[in-house]
Amino acid sequence: MRLSQSFVRPSKTLTGEGDSLNYQLLTRAGFVEQLMAGAYTYLPLGLIVLRKIEQVIREEMNALGAEEILMPVLHPKANWKTTGGWDKIDILFKLKSQTGNEYALGSSEEEVVAPLVMQRAQSYRQYPVKVYQIHWKYRDELRAKSGLLRGREFFMKDMYSFHTSQKDFDEFYNQVKDVYLRIYDRLGLVAKVTEASGGDFSEKISYEFEVLTDAGEDVIYYCEKCDFCVEDEVAKVKPGDTCPRCGKAKLKEAKSAEVGNVFDLGQKYGRDFDLGYIDEHDKKQFPIMGCYGIGISRAMGVIAEKYADEKGIKWPTVVAPAAVHIVRLGMDEAVARAADTLYEDLSRRGVEVIYDDRDESAGAKFADADLIGVPVRLTVSRKTIEKDSVEVKRRDSDEVKLIKRDAAAQAFAK
Repeated sequence: MRLSQSFVRPSKTLTGEGDSLNYQLLTRAGFVEQLMAGAYTYLPLGLIVLRKIEQVIREEMNALGAEEILMPVLHPKANWKTTGGWDKIDILFKLKSQTGNEYALGSSEEEVVAPLVMQRAQSYRQYPVKVYQIHWKYRDELRAKSGLLRGREFFMKDMYSFHTSQKDFDEFYNQVKDVYLRIYDRLGLVAKVTEASGGDFSEKISYEFEVLTDAGEDVIYYCEKCDFCVEDEVAKVKPGDTCPRCGKAKLKEAKSAEVGNVFDLGQKYGRDFDLGYIDEHDKKQFPIMGCYGIGISRAMGVIAEKYADEKGIKWPTVVAPAAVHIVRLGMDEAVARAADTLYEDLSRRGVEVIYDDRDESAGAKFADADLIGVPVRLTVSRKTIEKDSVEVKRRDSDEVKLIKRDAAAQAFAK
């Protein structure tokens, strides 16, 4: 990507309204633009990051044996009336057509996926079933805030599983928790598995995956010596109490952001739709169902905040918008030729590159590179080409070094 040819440029000023760190960084760096409160346009660099987070999640869901599908966002009112969600869930967007029919915009997909699967999986031999999708969700939040952390429109992975026994469900439930922790580790996040309320989804205790951040809306109590963690809303302990699990430390309080959740839905949806399967004794049974969500756009906001400093973002390599950011200093022919050649060599080798070939000052280009946050900056200038070299600086280090130009492309090739 040549910045001179992009319609998006980093900015020193903010558009829209918002005071959260992820909003400020992602807006100024040109990753997103707020259309209205809770709704964002993902600009070219932002879409790359979003798709990379999506791909990590897709790889892990496929490895788990789940099948990917894509369901409508527009849902018939009848499905939500059947489950009671139409009258119970206050954040549900409701639409009325010019035909007089009423619809919901999907805040979740249980009302669609339950009949979809159960009408097809009618024998116990077809279970368990695991399906997922990656799609947009809509929630009529009273107050959309915290940038990408709480939106009215957001990008999400939601998986649903169907089982013939509680034992089979519990085993899969634990598998998913391990997979989720691996996903967050790959994304550069440390998530705590946290007991929480089931909210609108379940009367049972659920598990949320929380990342410590001052921008978070949740409050958790956790232990530094073991994996005990609980949300304040369901806690039977308080900060300063001895950890009830390990007994080795006092519980601490922290603000956190939810980046995923898992719910045990029991047999509710099979019973609501009166759909089930025939068991080995030729009797009708209702499957046990679970749902498992990861907020992809929310994870992007959390990563931006976690990997931020006073200059901008320091993206983890796995989700960075590019592997290398080339800064060309000077517009004379020799510098331009050397920088163009480096850009072409890296691109030909499959390296994702942002190339700042604009006619801007060195200070402005370096500041923009830091703000955008690509892991490696390569600088080409009159000074470096006189030494037949390229200046290398990692975004997470102050060290600057020179490497030979003919070795630069090979050094950062995949």
